[in-house]
Amino acid sequence: MNTIFESSHPLVAHKLTRLRDKNTEPKKFRELVREVSALLAYEATADLEIAPMQVETPLAMAEGMELKQPIGLVPILRSGLGMVEGIWGLMPSAEVWHIGLYRDERTLQPVEYYNKLPLEPTVSVCLVLDPMLATGGSAVATVDILKEWGVQKIKFLGILAAPEGVQAMQSAHPDVPLHLAVIDDHLNEHGYIVPGLGDAGDRQFGTG
Repeated sequence: MNTIFESSHPLVAHKLTRLRDKNTEPKKFRELVREVSALLAYEATADLEIAPMQVETPLAMAEGMELKQPIGLVPILRSGLGMVEGIWGLMPSAEVWHIGLYRDERTLQPVEYYNKLPLEPTVSVCLVLDPMLATGGSAVATVDILKEWGVQKIKFLGILAAPEGVQAMQSAHPDVPLHLAVIDDHLNEHGYIVPGLGDAGDRQFGTG
């Protein structure tokens, strides 16, 4: 079963080019992250379960549909925060749960520092959000946490990925689909995606 979905949408390609541009300022960068995230979420949620319902229009009763499963958005702090708003605009009833991980710059391994998930899962589907799937360590660790929490269905949404990160996720969690704007060439010796777009967190929050 194919679990890697690389977007072929022209709008994604257009906005991604603007994201890569080193001259794109933080305000515009944040806007582009939101917009690309919404487009990726639209593609990633095509298989969500729905249930029939009736509504009354100004003229008559109409048959319709509503989402059946409660959805959770799980941004990996801090850069994943910028992806929430665009997706929340599509699914305003989604819950947002934060997982705090940072990458040890010496070992390149993820270190957990924030997790406030309740004892029992309150959602059936989780979308893990991180603009960059680089080494894959943070994404693997987050999915580990969510599976231990008891979530039934998990998907990863990312803007850029390195082949190394894709391989790490597939090895650790072959059942988790990866919805990506693009898979780039490689990681450099510092664990950054090349050609990439730099540090997504710094570029969003103006700290780079």
